[in-house]
Amino acid sequence: MTEKARTQLIIVLSIAIPIAVALLFMVKIDGYDFAFLPAVYASTNGLTAVLLLAALYCIKNNNMNLHQLLMKVCIGLSALFLALYVLYHITSDPTPYGGEGAIKYVYYFLLISHIVLSVTVVPLVLFTYSRALSKNFAKHKALAKWTFPLWLYESVTGVIIYLMIKPYY
Repeated sequence: MTEKARTQLIIVLSIAIPIAVALLFMVKIDGYDFAFLPAVYASTNGLTAVLLLAALYCIKNNNMNLHQLLMKVCIGLSALFLALYVLYHITSDPTPYGGEGAIKYVYYFLLISHIVLSVTVVPLVLFTYSRALSKNFAKHKALAKWTFPLWLYESVTGVIIYLMIKPYY
């Protein structure tokens, strides 16, 4: 696949994924109990965070092969997260947050920043990965400096949000 074709595909996916997720939130399918899924997809976020840190360690220590493998696993885990997240939300009613006081504002700050960044992280991850595939490591590294902390924040806040809302499921 050419770099131009990859770029076009990334742009299409970066637009289509959030739109598809938003549209799927309007779909409700009854008769299934996937109450266990939030713990599973929060775990995929946690594992992604750990593996992102491991991948950073690998690249800093010139272990490119393990870095590449870990990054592919992180992308796969993020795709799995998205599929499980959508499956849960099309089969379950929303869970309102029940915390009160200052913690409520912390929760909503984390939730809103997590949601907004989730839309941003998708194209960043895909463009960063694409640059690695095309062996343009200078551009890959330059973009990874932005992608890594945002993706890590996204993964860690996913776990924190789950832990904060868990008592209200």
